[in-house]
Amino acid sequence: MVELSADERAVAAGERGEGAAMALRIVAEAARLMGAPRLIPIASAHIDGALYHGDSGTLFAERLVEGGARVAVRASLNVGALTPAGCAAVRLPPHEHEMARRMMRAYEAMGCEPSWTCAPYQAGHRLVAGTDVAWGESNAVVFCNSVLGARTNRYGDFLDIACAISGRAPDYGLHRRQNRLASLLIDTTGLSPELRRSDVFYPVLGTILGRRAGSAVAVLDGLQDCTTEDRLKALGAAAASAGGVGLFHVAGVTPEAPDVAAALGGEPPRERIVLAPGDVAVALAGLSTAGGTGRIDAVAIGSPHLSPAEVDELERLLAGRRLRLPLYANTGRHVLAPLERSGRRKALEQAGIVFVVDTCVVVTPILPELDGAVLMTNSGKFAHYAPGNTGYAVIYGSLSECVESAVAGRLVREPRQWS
Repeated sequence: MVELSADERAVAAGERGEGAAMALRIVAEAARLMGAPRLIPIASAHIDGALYHGDSGTLFAERLVEGGARVAVRASLNVGALTPAGCAAVRLPPHEHEMARRMMRAYEAMGCEPSWTCAPYQAGHRLVAGTDVAWGESNAVVFCNSVLGARTNRYGDFLDIACAISGRAPDYGLHRRQNRLASLLIDTTGLSPELRRSDVFYPVLGTILGRRAGSAVAVLDGLQDCTTEDRLKALGAAAASAGGVGLFHVAGVTPEAPDVAAALGGEPPRERIVLAPGDVAVALAGLSTAGGTGRIDAVAIGSPHLSPAEVDELERLLAGRRLRLPLYANTGRHVLAPLERSGRRKALEQAGIVFVVDTCVVVTPILPELDGAVLMTNSGKFAHYAPGNTGYAVIYGSLSECVESAVAGRLVREPRQWS
């Protein structure tokens, strides 16, 4: 039985309108199903439910708008299904295109920020450690919990918007401190410093973490002085795609893990996994599904969305050259706007970069339909989802390999040192 406060009961009874009442009832019923005894106030939300998957999602959002629903807390929006004019073209049929447009406008009408990014933490939506929030989108959830130290479960469609409207979330799971302690230790100290400091390593490590941890909380040791925010972003995104990871700790790096013992709550781990170079090599090979082909039809980067630093690195690697293959750079409007103002966007597009903004190539039809098509990417998340969502087989590689392959028009590999 979920215990509601007098204010919550009043909202559920319609005091703030039918839209707010419906949202509160949805959150309360979710709490009952999860075994949560009460609801807790939240400081913000990140909404994943505005991506068009069918007409029912649009009609649900419009029903909330008709009921006068407005978000009670800050609510940023995850990617939609459409891009702004001047970016990559979306191939949705007319009916689906219109329903996707209506859906995006309905969420904006409820007061959600038109951020349209899977990386809201790069667009100014950052939180104080310990803050309870209700975030959707798996990579945003794991970054929020792990890197920012805020507290959220994985809130899916359409519980995310219900939490935002009610300003409440069920009191269970990762909102509770005892559930945030690690039970699994992953030791990377046996890997070379060069490998641990390489960008190509983090999506691979995330894949290992997701497959070994499932939904358990793990602490990773040996990454001190090796990580950046973008590397942690890539690690979390791959872990949340390969498994059900909502939180990980990195000893000496993330807020709740000053050391391994603190992350484990002073208890021994239920399992300790010591990674060897061979483990990493096997996991890396497993991210590619295209076999031994050298064919590449397109390159896609930016899942999660590219940060300004990653665009800088892309530009540095490109070094003024022109591409022979299209390179789809997925990012947010908050990153594209400064590029536009500085003239860098035009230069990058003239070199062959195709900017994908407000969405990405894996969630809406942008890539050309080709038989036997192959996509190269440096994203562990794209590597997991692209074959099923786009029909493209995948070749995984570093950002440098992606750029060099796009310039050459064929697969280019660089030597790697695994030991």
